[in-house]
Amino acid sequence: MVKTNINFIERRGTGSLKWDHADVLFNGEGLLPMWVADMDLGVPHQVQEALINRVNHPIFGYARPHDSLYDAVVNWMKDKHDWTIQKEQVFFSSGVVPSIAAAILAFTEPGDKVMIQSPVYAPFYSCINENSRTLVDNPLLIKNNRLEIDFEDFENKLKDGVKLFILCSPHNPGGMVWSKADITRMAELCKAYNVLIISDEIHADLGLYGHEHTPIAKMNPNSITLMAPSKTFNIAGLQASLVITESPEIMKKLTGQFLKQGFYGLNVLAYPAMEAAYTYGIDWLNETISIIESNAELVTSFINDKLPAVNVIKPEASFLVWIDLRGLGYTEGEITKRLIQKGKLALEPGSKFGKAGSGFVRMNIGCSPETVKEGLNRLYNSFSDLI
Repeated sequence: MVKTNINFIERRGTGSLKWDHADVLFNGEGLLPMWVADMDLGVPHQVQEALINRVNHPIFGYARPHDSLYDAVVNWMKDKHDWTIQKEQVFFSSGVVPSIAAAILAFTEPGDKVMIQSPVYAPFYSCINENSRTLVDNPLLIKNNRLEIDFEDFENKLKDGVKLFILCSPHNPGGMVWSKADITRMAELCKAYNVLIISDEIHADLGLYGHEHTPIAKMNPNSITLMAPSKTFNIAGLQASLVITESPEIMKKLTGQFLKQGFYGLNVLAYPAMEAAYTYGIDWLNETISIIESNAELVTSFINDKLPAVNVIKPEASFLVWIDLRGLGYTEGEITKRLIQKGKLALEPGSKFGKAGSGFVRMNIGCSPETVKEGLNRLYNSFSDLI
């Protein structure tokens, strides 16, 4: 592996949501922020250089993507995910969440049933509820310390008139990489019941420990795949993502919805950053994955040793760890109070991801090992009197 000299960056005082606003958002003081899903790693130097080169041009007018960007995306999907797509199947959106909302509006009507699998990324709920659709839940099961799909319930819900299924793959917050068998089964059931799939695959590039992601579109073309370089390369603030579908009819209807909302393209800096990331970022990504794997081992070994009543669902993808604190016997409110007041630690509360997440927290380990160790010590200090 080529060394890319990844740096851990001091972000205080930069306007960072994660670092500069945690005390206010969590109503605490001196908190260590390990919550929102962005990393403390400097981006690939090629991405920064591409942005500098573009900034050196003194005009920032309207822009369109070059063919070279489409080529970079197509090549990335083939090389990284063994997925062959065409330029015409790609649309650039400002983010996965706006794309989910646009798809809900384009392909369902008020009152229609939209299915999710809880616990899951919070905007899934708001995109459904705020657009007056009916939320249907296929709750995930916990077996052998990992999340699994209840397929009997999955099919029963589809039978009951679900119009749209929103998949989170890999799963956030659980960190599961769904097996090819699971992806195939979900794809086939949705095909059998004529249910359109929206698949949030924003963490797809960050498979850990050799886990390989399978795009569900490979199994069912009646789907919309949402990916982005934002989590992969730590450029979420540039607000750039991908919408991919093999169906010209789906693409036409979805892009029509974006036009209804007044969306016409990305900002002028997003395009060169995306192209540089997908063209040159693989060595940086491989090193980043090694860092995350090492941090995940720190978390698992520390909690198993120091907090035996706490369970860690070891991530198979991404830099987010789903931690089960229910064995401590406290309500979520009590857990949060201890974390903030005693431990001085800001973690995402599990209920943010739905009722099934109550008693859990999500920890961001996309940071230096020193930060992870400090966070673990603060987690321990939050509950040390119970040991």
